[in-house]
This record gives sequence, structure tokens and C-alpha cells, in this order.
Amino acid sequence: MLPFTTVTQEPTQVGEPWLNMTIFGLFVAVTMVIVLRASRNNKTAADYYAAGRSFTGSQNGTAIAGDYLSAASFLGICGAIAINGYDGFLYSIGFLVAWLVALLLVAELLRNTGKFTMADVLSFRLKQRPVRIAAATTTLAVCFFYLLAQMAGAGALVSLLLGIDDRLGQSIVITVVGALMILYVLVGGMKGTTWVQIIKACLLIAGAFIMTIWVLALYGFNLSALLGDAAATAGNPELLNPGLQYGVSETSKFDFISLALALVLGTAALPHVLMRFYTVPTAKEARRSVVWAIWLIGAFYLFTLVLGYGAGALIGPEAIEAAPGGVNSAAPLLAFHLGGPLLLGVISAVAFATILAVVAGLTITAAASFAHDIYANVVRKGQVDSQGEVKVARRTVLVIGVLSIAGGIGAQGQNVAFLVALAFAVAASANLPTIIYSLFWKKFSTQGAIWSMYGGLAAAIILIAFSPVVSGAETAMIPGADFAWFPLKNPGIISIPLAFFLGWLGTVLDKSVEDPSKQAEMEVRSLTGVGAEKAVDH
Repeated sequence: MLPFTTVTQEPTQVGEPWLNMTIFGLFVAVTMVIVLRASRNNKTAADYYAAGRSFTGSQNGTAIAGDYLSAASFLGICGAIAINGYDGFLYSIGFLVAWLVALLLVAELLRNTGKFTMADVLSFRLKQRPVRIAAATTTLAVCFFYLLAQMAGAGALVSLLLGIDDRLGQSIVITVVGALMILYVLVGGMKGTTWVQIIKACLLIAGAFIMTIWVLALYGFNLSALLGDAAATAGNPELLNPGLQYGVSETSKFDFISLALALVLGTAALPHVLMRFYTVPTAKEARRSVVWAIWLIGAFYLFTLVLGYGAGALIGPEAIEAAPGGVNSAAPLLAFHLGGPLLLGVISAVAFATILAVVAGLTITAAASFAHDIYANVVRKGQVDSQGEVKVARRTVLVIGVLSIAGGIGAQGQNVAFLVALAFAVAASANLPTIIYSLFWKKFSTQGAIWSMYGGLAAAIILIAFSPVVSGAETAMIPGADFAWFPLKNPGIISIPLAFFLGWLGTVLDKSVEDPSKQAEMEVRSLTGVGAEKAVDH
């Protein structure tokens, strides 16, 4: 987590609030029209959950970039680099490298095997009821942690633009964002959400590119001059060296290993990213989606290096930390410095769009998991039509929206990149071992899946609850309390290996035998795609 320093300046509001809100309102109006148009064909569960599988690989890849490049990527990482330099850029590296795991291990195999959700794959050759319940539980937990980060980012961003520096004002902002998110998902489903993500990805990457060129032009396109100025403004030459954040103690070094494991392994197990693979018609398009996403995401993370150091050089770490929104305000402050109120309004609207698009994707994933896995397949045992399933999904959206608003209010002041890293740790602990074992280990059993998912989830959440993130530190979620006994801020180094071990142990101790014909069918389908289309769209 970013170590906030003592605030030495009075927080100031930047830009023109009326201009910022006008641009916000214009974006919301345009995207709402698009969502309404896209929602006209939402008649079946496949339409609502998977956009009728109508998107091409390039469209879906752009939407994946829009889904993945969250508030953490834009606000959190720019702030992390501005404050902690090289160590902040490690977030970008971890987020990008993770896509190689997704491409090589899961994208095509999941598309061939599943239908709408991750649980479809995990329960394919195992016992339906317990595996679906466990997968839905882990999906909801990961989505909740990720939603916390987005809501905290929304509060920080709008607080900066409107000069709101009290918790009540930020809480109102988070409530408004939550209400907009609920509206997008209720009306548009996956198709509307996907188009919002595509538009947002194009705007975000274009905006970051323009700001990157602008910053480099100020330094004659000399990156060394920019880096040197950033170190001079911070008064700390160590800003350019490894170890400013993760090398100060032995504990912080283990924290870095834990963070790296969570980032690299978590992406391939994020439910809202996995669900995007079902919006394309074939496994080939799913694979193409990931390649397309890697190029877009990779380019964006190179921009964050320039933007982060640019904010450090032109604004200064102290001014960033003193602004409403704290460390998450680095990118908006840089936009204001470069182009005044207009560029600030545009970039902030893009960041706001980023948050809306990501929370919409997370919400529809969580709603689909509950309605499809719990309601349709466990409660009703498959005896429900698609309209009934979608109706339950829409009701679930309302509940998730309210819970995420409450959680976002509690997570104010935390760095959003760090909060997302916690979501990655939970995903890598609770989901990845079971996904890998299900796809590649013939002997894997239902007991192994249950032990791995619940064990990994419980370990991650318990370690987070008793870590310095929640209590015992200046920036803890519960200030003043101290019940932290786990020294690391990210649980991945413990919880991920433990989940893999529990999956193995549960399987070798399981006396029951899984159906070998289902295992063979899953292997053939995942590797070749034979029979996948018929099962997916029946």
C-alpha cells in the first residue's frame, strides 16, 4: 500500500465544478442512449449474460481492455509511480504479465467448456450442486473486493473535482456512482455494458496517449530529463531505484513477492474477465480477444510510466497527497497542470467512465453467478426458463449495488491500485487452483475443488482481516484499532500455495470416483471445441 505522508498543504479544489459536471453529464447521457439501443434485443439469458455471443475478437479484446483498465490502472498506478517511483511501476508490470497466464492457460479452454459463468467449467465433470455453490461464493467475494476499489476511486476522483473533502460528501458521491451502475446493468445487460467498455477503452487510451505525448514534449521527448526532474521535485534520488516501497524491510520484500503472485496469477481467475470470453462466437475469437487486449493494455501501461513520473515532476508528491482524493488524484492534477480546466474535465470524465464501465461489468458478473449458478441450477435444478433467470439476475443487481455502495464508503482513502491487488489475491487463492486442476488434472475430485475454493477464500479473507490493511496502521480501514497479527499487506504468498495444496490433498483423500466419461468429454471439448457450440447455445 502507498505510505501516505503527513499532509502539509491545505486541500484545494481544481478546475471548474460546473465544467467537470457538464462533461460528466454529457458522457453519462451518450452512454445511456447507447445502452438503451443495445438493450432492445435482451430477450434470453444468452443475450443478457453473454451479449448473444455477437462480438468479434477485436471488439471483445477492446472491451476486455476497457474492463481491465480500471480506476486502479489509471488513478492508482499513476499515483503509485508519482509517490514511490520504480516500485509503483511494478503494479503495471504485474497487471500486464498476468495476461500471458490468461492467454496460455485459460482463455480458449474456458470458452470451449463453459456457458455463461466460471462455475459452468468447474462443475462440468464434478458434482453440480456443491461446486456451483462454492464457485458462486468465490465469484461474489472477488467481485465485492474489486467493487470496493472502484467505488473508492470514484469518491476520490469526484471529491477532487468538486473540492469535497469530508466523508459525508464523498459518501454521497459513491452513492450516486452506485445508482448509475445499477441503472446501466439493469437496462443494458452484457451487450450494453460491453459497448460502454469499448467506448471507455478508446477514450482512456486516447486520453492517456495525448497526455503522454504532452508530458514528453515538455521535456523534448527526453525520458531521462523527465525522470531526473521527478527525482529532483520529490527531493529523493531513490525514486528511480527499486526498493523505495518494497525494499525498506524484510517484511516489505515478502510483501512484494506476495503482491507479484497475486497480480500475475489473479487475472486468469477474475470472474468478470473470464465471463468476457463467452461473448464471442468461437474459441478462436476468444484467443484473438486476449491478444488484442494484451496490445492495448501493454501500450496503456507504458503511458502510465510517463504519466506517473510526469505527475511527480510537475505536481510533486506533497501536492498530490494534499489534494482531495490523496494519492489517487495524481492523473487528474497532471491533466489540470497541462491543459487547464477543460483537459481536467475530459480526463476526469474518462476516469469516471472507467469506473462506471468496470463496476457495470463486475455487477453483471456477480448477478449472473447468483442467478445462473445458485438460483437456476441449485435452487430450481435447471427447471427455470431464461426470462425467470434474468428477472432474478436483475433483482440481484440491486442487492449487489447497495452492498458495494456501503463497502465503497468504508474503503475511502485507500489507494485503489492496492485494493484491486487484494481482489486479485482473493481470485488467485479461491479460483485459480480449481480452474487449473479442472482443466489439466484427470483425477481432480469434487472434494478437492471444495477444499481448494473455500480454503483459499477463507485464508485470503482472514489474512486480509488481520493485516495492517484493516487495522494497526495509519492508513488502515479502521483507524485507531489494532488487531493485526499478520504482518503482510497482501495474503497471496500464503493463501495461493495453500489453496493449491488443499485442492491436491482433498483429491488424494477422496474415496469417491468421478465419472471418467465426463472428464474425457471435458478434455476433448476444451482442447478441440467439438460439441461446445451445441452445448453453449442450446
